[in-house]
Amino acid sequence: MESYRNASKHIVVLAFPFGTHAVPLLNFVRQLSDACPHTIFSFLSTQQSNNSTFPKNLDKIKSFNVWDGLPKGYTFRGNPHEPVDYFLKAVPRNFMKAIDVVVFETGKPIDFLITDAFYAFGADIADELNIPWVALWTASPRALFVHVNSDIIRHYVGINGPKDKPLHFLPHFSSIRVADLPNGLTSGDIDAPMPALLYKMGVSLSRAAAVATNSYEDLDNTVVNMLKLRFSTFLNVGPFNLVSVSSSTVDDSHGTLDWMSKHEAASVVYISFGSVITPPPHELHALCEALEECEFPYLWSLRGSPEKQLPLGFLERTSSEGKIVPWAPQQKILEHPSVGVFVSHGGWNSVLESINGCVPMICRPFFGDQQLNTRTVEVVWGFGLGLEGGTLTKEGAKKALKLILCSQEGKKMKEKIRVQKELACKAVKPNRSSNENFKTLVKLVSNTYHQVSG
Repeated sequence: MESYRNASKHIVVLAFPFGTHAVPLLNFVRQLSDACPHTIFSFLSTQQSNNSTFPKNLDKIKSFNVWDGLPKGYTFRGNPHEPVDYFLKAVPRNFMKAIDVVVFETGKPIDFLITDAFYAFGADIADELNIPWVALWTASPRALFVHVNSDIIRHYVGINGPKDKPLHFLPHFSSIRVADLPNGLTSGDIDAPMPALLYKMGVSLSRAAAVATNSYEDLDNTVVNMLKLRFSTFLNVGPFNLVSVSSSTVDDSHGTLDWMSKHEAASVVYISFGSVITPPPHELHALCEALEECEFPYLWSLRGSPEKQLPLGFLERTSSEGKIVPWAPQQKILEHPSVGVFVSHGGWNSVLESINGCVPMICRPFFGDQQLNTRTVEVVWGFGLGLEGGTLTKEGAKKALKLILCSQEGKKMKEKIRVQKELACKAVKPNRSSNENFKTLVKLVSNTYHQVSG
């Protein structure tokens, strides 16, 4: 712990260990670490999350494990929400216990708290320790806006009301429908662990010294300005895929980039539904039928066994056009000129990576903010499509693929996303919005002061 003894400041970071939350938070902390030379960071997450996301020998950032809340002998049965619910029952006690361990082991009191924005209890921990709290929202500003306006939305649309009702009572949300909102906000079990956590977040987030997001101001400028009125300090400091520290070597052990180089520009369908959920078998079969009938070349990052999940004979029949791998370097693939469309779950990181690669999207959302992202990509930003009925069918997939890859409408989408790529790259340049916002955050973190809770 020699580095802790020599540090002038100790910042504790609380990660949400599911989905793609811990990685952007860690990238954000690495960027802060580079900008704050005399500051040490203690990064708290579950053992499984730390093992899968935390690089070895990070200078000035040390990982600590928190209890995952799982009962002894627990066996995962395939429901991705179950471990999340167990974990949420353990918070914030597991984090408070881990913080005590960190202070004891390092001999260094905590000067500052950074958490995933999900953790409304960050406000209480910060007040108890009399330190400032910064919350990082890893999704879109538009998704954050609906959560901090939960009460208003529920007042106008009720609970489990009509799905097709537009949110015309919110400025610049008239094209968004109740059906596009995250589950648990106005539909389903609003008292379930995850919706309850997000509701508390919406209520408590104004107590943070600053709220930072993995986005850039020009992507959703009107919504960003409304959030600036809500929070004392609201800072877009992304996209992290353009500013974060990354390894110079790319793991491409499956030869995807070489394979891509053998195809024409904007011709390949890249498919990946993220690391949490795979579409049900009938939807996978429908997508396979669409690919086979369209004869577009495809690269598919698919978890599990393709032989067991895909139609009999599909791999053999499409072997000359397609390549299926268990993992792919997504950012590099989307930057490759041969990719013409990205079939995705509509997660926020995927949206940002599509913008960076100038690749229009076809989205099949599953949970969380994915439906809202899908609707926004289609009707607000105009560089992608949702699917008819919200699920993969053969005819729906064929129609979407042909529209993006073979029509003038697809070319217009490509142009719209190219404009966003230029705005994103401009935002992270010196003296531009994301860069200046990050400087503001560094000043906040570097200056020792006591937060006055509101």
